Amino acid sequence: MLVVEGFPESTGIVQRHVRGAPDRLRAHVGKYVGFRLQSVPPQRRLSVPAATVTLFLGWGDPLHVMDPRDRQQRGTGWEAMAVGLHSHAMTSEISGTANGVQVEFTPLGAYCVLGLPLRHLADRVVHPDEILGRQWVSRLTERLARTPDWAGRCAILDNAITARLAHSHTPSPVVLEAWQRLRETGGQVTVGELADLTGRSRRRLEILFGEQIGLPPKTLARVLRFQNAITLPSAPGRSLAETAALGGYYDQAHFNREFRALTGLTPTQFGKLSSTTTEPTHGPLTSVLTT
Repeated sequence: MLVVEGFPESTGIVQRHVRGAPDRLRAHVGKYVGFRLQSVPPQRRLSVPAATVTLFLGWGDPLHVMDPRDRQQRGTGWEAMAVGLHSHAMTSEISGTANGVQVEFTPLGAYCVLGLPLRHLADRVVHPDEILGRQWVSRLTERLARTPDWAGRCAILDNAITARLAHSHTPSPVVLEAWQRLRETGGQVTVGELADLTGRSRRRLEILFGEQIGLPPKTLARVLRFQNAITLPSAPGRSLAETAALGGYYDQAHFNREFRALTGLTPTQFGKLSSTTTEPTHGPLTSVLTT
């Protein structure tokens, strides 16, 4: 889930910084996104399923999240949040004057750094105080706020994450092998094939994935297949049926059903939104501007 990447500059973002992780953290972190907003009118984004876990730390006006499946927290304002892997889309809105940084973790990176079973974060948004502790979150946010430049803020994040990794869990080799296979194939692998590859039962894989990734293997494969389809290099004249085939779907009807289930939109509707969104500098396309 990305709050600000892809906003046109005219919307009031006066600074935006996107940086990939250094080599030593690349297995754990996809990218950092930093931003500074000045008197921004309300802007809504549709956050779509992606194989990333987001840690958002902000200072200034809060971000509002509208998760259609979570009535209790719908519209809650967040100065900081942790967002687990999602199997459905949700809407976020940001406005006013604010600063913040986002860390986009790989699933296994989040398992190592956050230190909790990721099934507790799947399809949820929680305050990072509940996971990392109020003191750790407030101290890190204060240091980021005091630092005047993005290079310095990214260095602070590098060091904070490296320090947590020094005392972290080690992912299961079974999950690591299955995760790598899912990524290599863009989700075009069955749970049965993953079971054969790892020598574990389907049920055992589901338990391990719930612990260390958050979503079951089948659901994660759907997310990766969807991401593969929406990030295909553009090709003039390519039909939806051709896109569906390249993305690993049985046919266009299957493609349409999956799109509606994951985003609430048809591929054509989503394409119109994504055409106005800046392509991601690193990693998957996780959100599109809707207003």
